[in-house]
Amino acid sequence: MYRFKRVFVLVMDSVGVGAAPDAESFGDEGAATLQHIAENASLAIPTLLGLGLGNILRNHPKLPPAAAPTAFFGKMVEASPAKDTSTGHWEMMGVIRQQPPKVYPQGFPADFVTALSKETGRQFLGNKAASGTEIIAELGAEHMQTGCPILYTSADSVLQIAAHVDIIPLEELYRICRIARKLARDDWEVDRVIARPFVGSSESGFTRTEDRRDFSIPPPRNYLDLMSESGVPVTLVGKLEDVFAGRGFSASFHTHSNQQTATAVTELLVSFEEGMVFANFIDFDMLYGHRNDTAGYAGALEEFDRWLGEILGNWSVGDLLILTADHGNDPTYPGTDHTRECVPLLVFHRAHIGRGFVHNLGVRQSFADLGATVVENFGLEPSLRGRSFLADIRPDLGIGEK
Repeated sequence: MYRFKRVFVLVMDSVGVGAAPDAESFGDEGAATLQHIAENASLAIPTLLGLGLGNILRNHPKLPPAAAPTAFFGKMVEASPAKDTSTGHWEMMGVIRQQPPKVYPQGFPADFVTALSKETGRQFLGNKAASGTEIIAELGAEHMQTGCPILYTSADSVLQIAAHVDIIPLEELYRICRIARKLARDDWEVDRVIARPFVGSSESGFTRTEDRRDFSIPPPRNYLDLMSESGVPVTLVGKLEDVFAGRGFSASFHTHSNQQTATAVTELLVSFEEGMVFANFIDFDMLYGHRNDTAGYAGALEEFDRWLGEILGNWSVGDLLILTADHGNDPTYPGTDHTRECVPLLVFHRAHIGRGFVHNLGVRQSFADLGATVVENFGLEPSLRGRSFLADIRPDLGIGEK
């Protein structure tokens, strides 16, 4: 069977395509990130619709199906009982969590905060669940007066520490977060500790910088580890080096925005010779979903769609593209947290166009099907979780053969 020389997995962070079957148990009944954006903002995404994004949604009036989609299409249901970044990406790479990660909707326990203060030599403000932009607006001035970092969380399993760069320099903020990472284990465990530096003033307003840094717990053994151990080159782009705790890759580009990620992927299309590129496009979630900015989300989707059309125009026959998401974040839904949704699955390779293949990959019962497909493509046994769909996209019909 022919195998693709290069596989590009692009994660459109939070671009969900409708409530998962168990969304009600997460308080997310009726959430539908992509559909609600289309219904509440002007949205022109011809490249994604041409690939078959509308075919996933069947008969949505604003997102019509393509008569002849150029990609295989389907959607994936998350098997893990969560809706966060780490869980979503880990499951793509063959890890299905049995228990949801710990969250702290009432803030972190007093004994944890006491230990954190003792270890860092600092007192903390906040200690509650809050939007990151709102809490620096609320406590930024007090932080600048007192020098105390701002401690907060969200609906995800995260511990976030915000500080003004003129009050606490970046390296000191990172040091504080490393201490928090060391402490946030076992009974106090969180998936990620996130450093959130910001600039500005109470008069002009505070703005977060691009120097965010994530400190993750190590994931269980996953398909990135398997590929790395087997000599398959893996390049991560975006925040994924942090999500996988610095493991399972041969190269990493730590980008901070959709534009930076797109630039890195475009350059890799020229320079990367073989293996897997795994990239996260963060702006959809970070800048728009969490801020209930429907128009901004739509604009980001249109910008991504234009870039995608440009790179597909020069797509090589031996390359495979997989487009998906890690969870939802419906900007029209109450609150600012992730939503439990199915995610899109669009799989493109140039040689199948016009061969009359069946395009529908159906509803995959785990994100892990993606990782199983990638490792099988590189000649490895999908020995963790997931059911490969490599045979379904028929890469054995002479693709790339010369």
